[in-house]
Amino acid sequence: MPGFVDLHSHWVTAIDDGAPSIDEGVAMLKALSAAGFERVIATPHMRPGMFENEKHDLERAFSSMRSSVGDPASLGLPEVALSSEHFFDDVVFARIMAGEALPYPGGKAILVEFPVDAFPARITHRFFDLRLRHLRPVVAHPERYRPVWSDVRSVEPLLDSGAVLLLDVAALVGKYGRAAKQAALKLLEGGYYDAACSDAHREKDVADVSRGIERLEELVGREEVDYLLREGPLSLLDGTLED
Repeated sequence: MPGFVDLHSHWVTAIDDGAPSIDEGVAMLKALSAAGFERVIATPHMRPGMFENEKHDLERAFSSMRSSVGDPASLGLPEVALSSEHFFDDVVFARIMAGEALPYPGGKAILVEFPVDAFPARITHRFFDLRLRHLRPVVAHPERYRPVWSDVRSVEPLLDSGAVLLLDVAALVGKYGRAAKQAALKLLEGGYYDAACSDAHREKDVADVSRGIERLEELVGREEVDYLLREGPLSLLDGTLED
């Protein structure tokens, strides 16, 4: 097993648009293990108006899932942990600043997502605020945002304010359409990514993830695959990723 670390997946059941059942969540974890992931962090949505989840809701759902699944190691499943995919609006930003969000384990980084059509107002200022709290923003699937489709350099102010970009590897094989695929290729070529993930919501998604990993290796080589799927994620979790 390559020892990959998945920073973004939706295998916890009955909390968002991810796994609809315990069996599906377990099947997803088994498939991710077969794809090379030995650690999988659940990132259910915190998105007011769509998924009305607060920190305690996500913790409760994760705890219930863990109790139902049992010991992952004894079942041949990856090690699991909990974070969240934080929709970066005013409400969720206030929760983050108040300590009512779910950063990655270790408390060094936090996963955020944006509206598809535009980056939020004052985003660089707010990212600076997070960095002052020693919390690094990790931008989910930047290749899916329309400003990036127009110009990949639109992410540079985010990077300058301390953020890092997280590639959804399935974008490389066209899962999210041509525009997202082309943006992912350009961002990858430009060296903009510091980590990659599955963003799996169903067991069937993992087939695209595996093909995406194969395509990633064709494009950048095995050493860079290891960086994006193991070294980069680990350095985000332990807070050692360099600016």
